Amino acid sequence: MADDKEISAPVVDSNDTVTGHIISTTIGGKNGEPKQTISYMAERVVGTGSFGIVFQAKCLETGETVAIKKVLQDRRYKNRELQLMRTMDHPNVVSLKHCFFSTTSKDELFLNLVMEYVPETIYRVLKHYSNLNQRMPLIYVKLYTYQGRIYQIFRGLAYMHNVPGVCHRDLKPQNVLVDPLSHQVKICDFGSAKMLVKGEANIAYICSRFYRAPELIFGATEYTTSIDSWSAGCVLAELLLGQPLFPGENAVEQLVEIIKVLGTPTREEIRCMNPGYTDFRFPQIKAHPWHKVFHQRMPPEAIDLASRLLQYSPSLRCTALEACAHPFFDELREPNVRLPNGRPLPPLFNFKQEVDPITNFFFSLFLLIYFGWWKRHAKYFFYFRFVHPLGGYNV
Repeated sequence: MADDKEISAPVVDSNDTVTGHIISTTIGGKNGEPKQTISYMAERVVGTGSFGIVFQAKCLETGETVAIKKVLQDRRYKNRELQLMRTMDHPNVVSLKHCFFSTTSKDELFLNLVMEYVPETIYRVLKHYSNLNQRMPLIYVKLYTYQGRIYQIFRGLAYMHNVPGVCHRDLKPQNVLVDPLSHQVKICDFGSAKMLVKGEANIAYICSRFYRAPELIFGATEYTTSIDSWSAGCVLAELLLGQPLFPGENAVEQLVEIIKVLGTPTREEIRCMNPGYTDFRFPQIKAHPWHKVFHQRMPPEAIDLASRLLQYSPSLRCTALEACAHPFFDELREPNVRLPNGRPLPPLFNFKQEVDPITNFFFSLFLLIYFGWWKRHAKYFFYFRFVHPLGGYNV
């Protein structure tokens, strides 16, 4: 059954249609806070799927634009997406403002998640450059994944994996929001997300096909957050190539596309992905050199990062936090670097939210040693400051 906290959210009557009507609900009323009525004008649908719909709305009291995700709610169960979003607070994870329930004329109950509105997705940005027959500028790739953006994806995943312990399980360009002015990135859509428990079985048929880790294709039910690392590697490769790296039309073709690049997995690699898988009848195909997967002018650091993420063995993939420390992102650490539009980069290097204080301290020290900054850029030392007692540097 849904818990008291969830059911206590306001319930409002709602038209069966979405756009063009006004929804009024109340917030507050707890811990001595006064109740407040808030009204939203539904403006347009921005996303649809088997889960329900997402629409853009404007708060009539404040003029603020928000995104509202409306999903059918089974009265017998909690909504896991709501529970997880309540645990997360990070600049690279879309934030939940509040929620309310609505009913229709058919007595259906819908949960409405009111979230911050971010106008674009990396998918639409990629499509824009594809339509122009151009590749995305490298600084944007670094920001999104490819330097800044993918960097921010890794930073958001590092927080999710290490603090609340959430595995997204459906990371793809459509689920990564981006502000076209600031280029700040936010991971969204936690409808498939879950807190993974070691030894507890999970569904294997999860994650959109192009971004699905091979252990899931092999039917593994005990997997880790490394499936998100694989997905992030696929997103990175897509930003670099301008098209999906593994575009399989079904599960079998998906595995074929992966084998074309990584080669046939060894018995040991298959065992690492799923110990219960015993069918080893695969054609022997050699791995395609990574430098031939990408165009000749691709920086070797970009190729190295992709190769470290797209490994058959889940334990060998670099974690999201390790990816943040990769040399591919060195340019973002330069003190005077700016976006092509002249704006400063969004905040990128305060890791106090991603890890506990002691880990943060040693991670920051690792960055100093790993990159040899005291040799190359002594001035960097003066940019560092403690953000917490034993809490690490603001790097």
